[in-house]
Amino acid sequence: MGNLRILIADDHKIVRDGLRTLIDIEPGMEVIAEAEDGRSAARLAEELSPDVVIMDIAMPDMNGIDATRQIVKINRRVKVIALSMYSDRRFVSGMLEAGASGYLLKDCAFEELVRAIRSVASDQTYLSPKIAGIVVSRYIGRSPQSEGSVFTNLTQREREVLQILAEGMTTKEIAYHLNVSVKTIETHRRNIMEKLNIHSISELVKYAIREGLTSLEK
Repeated sequence: MGNLRILIADDHKIVRDGLRTLIDIEPGMEVIAEAEDGRSAARLAEELSPDVVIMDIAMPDMNGIDATRQIVKINRRVKVIALSMYSDRRFVSGMLEAGASGYLLKDCAFEELVRAIRSVASDQTYLSPKIAGIVVSRYIGRSPQSEGSVFTNLTQREREVLQILAEGMTTKEIAYHLNVSVKTIETHRRNIMEKLNIHSISELVKYAIREGLTSLEK
């Protein structure tokens, strides 16, 4: 059996460089590509069919949850591990429901990431202890259905438009970027505002930041 082929998706170069260095010296593993946003991660996963994708959640252009959903839909053999600084239940639930096989926090030791990679490559699920507690709590006490979020209230395309809008693109630029008409983007924007009961771009930006769709870091 050859090396496990790994794709790293994170918008911080120092994180990608560090992970690549550590993974490449680990026996039986190799990094085959890196992505700095969710859209690139989804494209590279389709082109290269890695065994495992290490996926950040808060990335520009397309977030890690929607990228994971797209990757798993196209190729179920690709396993995705979320590696995030977010332990909020919405993000954990979003990643697992999108099809991720593992979820770790960025303060974990590298040895734990190695265990997670080997586990998901063997068709197992790997959750760090803190995350496992969050998942269990979903089924105890309050019903998760009562908590609306950007991942339940909006469609994937609407989330894409909202994220890119919050990151500063104009309607015309978004239309070009997503290869659709300006009228289509205007319709999406109107639907987003109606669904969220938000009536200004500045409020939409605040909402996108609060929901973790964008951090506005460049």
